[in-house]
This record gives sequence, structure tokens and C-alpha cells, in this order.
Amino acid sequence: MRSDEIKQGYSRAPHRSLLRATGIRNDDFDKPFIGVANSFIEIIPGHFYLNKVAEIIKEEIRAQGCVPFEFNTIGVDDGIAMGHDGMLYSLPSREIIANSIETVMNAHKLDAMIAIPNCDKIVPGMIMGALRVNVPTVFVSGGPMAAGHLEDGTPIDLATVFEGVGQYEAGEITEAQLQEIECNACPSGGSCSGMFTANSMNTLMEAMGIALPGNGTILALTKEREELFRAAARRICEIAKSENPSRFNFRNILNDKAVHNAFAVDMAMGGSSNTVLHMLAIANEAEVDFKIEDINTISKQVSHIAKISPSLTTVHMEDINRAGGVSAVMNEMNKRVNTTLQDNLTVTGESLYERIANATIKDTEIIHTIDNPYSEVGGLAILFGNLAEQGAVIKTAGIVGERRFAGKAVCFNSQDEAIAGITGGRVKAGDVVVLRYEGPKGGPGMQEMLSPTSLIMGMGLGESVALITDGRFSGATRGLSIGHVSPEAAEGGLIALVEDGDEIFIDVDTYTIELRVSEEEIARRRAGFAPIVKPLTSRWLRQYRALVTNASRGAVLEAD
Repeated sequence: MRSDEIKQGYSRAPHRSLLRATGIRNDDFDKPFIGVANSFIEIIPGHFYLNKVAEIIKEEIRAQGCVPFEFNTIGVDDGIAMGHDGMLYSLPSREIIANSIETVMNAHKLDAMIAIPNCDKIVPGMIMGALRVNVPTVFVSGGPMAAGHLEDGTPIDLATVFEGVGQYEAGEITEAQLQEIECNACPSGGSCSGMFTANSMNTLMEAMGIALPGNGTILALTKEREELFRAAARRICEIAKSENPSRFNFRNILNDKAVHNAFAVDMAMGGSSNTVLHMLAIANEAEVDFKIEDINTISKQVSHIAKISPSLTTVHMEDINRAGGVSAVMNEMNKRVNTTLQDNLTVTGESLYERIANATIKDTEIIHTIDNPYSEVGGLAILFGNLAEQGAVIKTAGIVGERRFAGKAVCFNSQDEAIAGITGGRVKAGDVVVLRYEGPKGGPGMQEMLSPTSLIMGMGLGESVALITDGRFSGATRGLSIGHVSPEAAEGGLIALVEDGDEIFIDVDTYTIELRVSEEEIARRRAGFAPIVKPLTSRWLRQYRALVTNASRGAVLEAD
């Protein structure tokens, strides 16, 4: 066992002495030591109850003859951090989480790990850390929140609240109606109930085979979820006590096939555009040769068969669970000729194909068949052109209005400027909002632009206004919203040279985004260009800005 390095032999007497102080007994030194990586934090709705989840998991680990050691990571709630400078810390928190997993697991030579994430950057951060440690690891998330409901029964969620602010600004709803939405949209603990970033990543963990079936869809705070926690704990102990636990080392499961499958399922379910950012970072950590342009190749091979809020506001994760779950989605995907899903080992010991073989769709209104897809191509696309030479991301599943758009640029150099400009009436039908200096370096930290996009939707401009940014979006964003523009403004990307009134052309079906300005004019502008560098008092954010790469590379840190 890897943990023998801290617990076996006479020279490890000091180590054992310290371990005894934590309650370890003589007979525990011959058992596998299991790290229980918990992301419990009281301010995040999907995490405030994870301390109790960890107790359930540790109880089960002890019952299986292993020794659990719980430790915690930090967490940032994107919804609470959004709309102010707290959001600068969201994406950087992913790196702290990955570093903390690596630090604790390797410093103490633990044999295996069970990871308990749920929301936002916490899921990919834990995955990246697990890849560095490369011991047997099972992921089990806290679970999705139930959808909220208005008094008339209308299902709502967090996206409804953000868009409600825009509706209130436009005078379409009253303060009392906004208050009703606010008080009912998030009715319980769990990751926000739509296919936003958290639930997208929790779903993709099933596709990657690193979590058990049901991880993405079984509701939080239910008996069914508790059984999933116990099953995950039993499984990590089975692996740790087996004759060949290294067969399930994390990189043996999260490999090139798993990355491919994650993107394929993301396409079929119309996941958050943030999954592109995080899966590129995960692929980089796994040393998988995957490029952003490969996403369009996968998209062409995948039918979009499940629409979930915000793309379809009446459908939430509990509905997907009732309709057969992610396994049913994957089994239906596998019926398409030349399917893009690849068979691969999963943490349960079965292959992915074996896992999904008997899964069936129980409600074809919720999960469509491949004969009746929402689209013959996937729900995400990467656009290229002079405005995004290294790519830009759009959630095609969330488009309202036309997929081909030409309009005049209205430029803003920060999210705050954009919010003020949109609410102040600067943006009209036919415009393209250009929101820059919010990328990984420029922000820094690549803020989510849910407030501007929700204002556009709430003010009735969703079908007639496009938005492009070097920042990113919440999974709750919908509309013709294009993010992750690379190169970003802070590194001299063309988005920094756009001026008010310039014509921008977008064609989602040909993967095109172009600034229609002559090469001579672009050269003239570039000759006098100097990027805006925002002043920072935070030492951590200054370190992050110095090391981070752009979104086309997953915004990973490069120290070499």
C-alpha cells in the first residue's frame, strides 16, 4: 500500500505516534487509508450539508474495513460572487482546489480517495487534483437541487431570478412578482436545478466513468442520494482492498476516451459553455492531446437529444432522472450510426458500454430519441474567424432567435460598464455587445457574464441582440451569447481593437465570427494599441494573471 510509507517499519514510529493521536488503533495500520476530499462550505447551497454527507461516507468506509481521513477544499459560489469583484476569485479557485488535493494526498501518502464536490469550479478543480495524485478515486457529488415553483405551478430556477431582474428593469414585472421569484427559485440544498455549470460537470463525470450512475441527476437530500454516497464509499474500499488497485488509478479511467465521451455527452445534453473551459483544462492535466477545434468534429457526430433549463425552462435535472438519467441519454446516443461514444473502463469495473446497455428512456418528451432530436448536431459550437483566431464558444442549445446575425458593435471594457450601458439604453435591437477585458488575464479570472445576458433577455432583446466577450458565461446563460474569445483583449486579441459601429458577422452553422473591417484599418488601430491593465491589490490575483493562459487552452496556469 502507498500508505505503508508513513506507517510501516521502525523508522515510522514518530509517524504512527502522530496518527495514534487522531484515534488510529493498532489494527488500523494494516488497512487502506482513504482520503475523503470534502468541499463542505456553509455559504454554497450545494455544499452546506456536505459535512453530513462525509459522515455517511466515512461510516461506510469504516464498515468496509478501511480508514477514512477527511479533509476540505475551499469553494466559491458563482451566483453569490457574481456582479461584483468577488467573481474575480471564482476561476482562480479551481487552481487552489487542485493544489490542495495534490498537497494533502501526496503529503500523507493516502492510498485512495473519494471526492465530494458539487458546484461551480469545485468539480473540475478536484478532478484536476485527482489526476495529479493518480490513485484510485471515486467521485460522488452532493446532488442537484429540486426545481422551484411559482404559486401557479410554473417551474423556476436561479436563471429565472437573474432574468427577472431584467424584466423588472424593463417594467414587465412588479417588485412583488420579482420577490415571489426570488423566494421560490432555490427551494432546497443542491446544485442549481438546471443544466448549469455544476450539473453539467456532475453529469459529465458519469460520461467519464469516474462516478457512479445517477451522480448527475439523483436529487440532493434524498434517500436515493444517500444510497449513492454509501455505494460510492463501498466501491472505493473494494478497489483499495483488491489485489490490483492500480488498475483503477485515476489516469487509467480519465484518459483520451473519457475526455472524448465527456464532450460527446455535453453535446447531446446541451451543457454549459463552461464545460469547454474545464474539460480543456482536465485534458491538459490528463496529458490528453485534445484541441478546441476537435469539439466541432464531435458536435457533428452527436444528436442533441436532451434540453434542460435554461435551454428549455420547464425541464430540470429531476426530470432527466425520472426519464432515465444520463445512462439513458448515452445508450440512445449509441444507437446513432458511427456513434462517437467510446467504450472505456469505469470506476465500477464495468465498461461504459456494459454500464449503459440496459438503460432505457422512460419519457421521450424529456429525453428525445435519435430519430427525433432537437438538432442533428450537438448543443455547443466553437466559432473561428479574425475576431477569434483561437476560437470562441457558444451554447447553441441556448440560442433564441437566428443562428446567423450581423450587427453594429457597442463596446464595453468591463462587465460593470456593460451593465450600466444595457440598463441605460445604449443597446438596441440589431446591436452586438462587445464586452472585453474580462478574460483570464484581463479580468483577471474570467468573470461570468450572467448579469448582462440576463438583462438582455429580461428586457426583451434576446432575439435581436448578440453578445461577444473574452469572459465566460454562467450555465444559466441563454441567447446569442459568444464567450471565451481567444486571443483575449489583454493579450492583444482583435476584440480589443473593435470600435463602436463596426460591423460584426456571426454564423453559427458555419462556425464563423468576423469583424468586417479592412486589414488596413486593423493595422492602423494596432499600431497605436496598448492593452488596458487593471490595477490589482490582491497578490494572489497578480500571481494568477502572470501565469494564466487564455481560454482556448482551458485557462490553465503555466509556470514553466
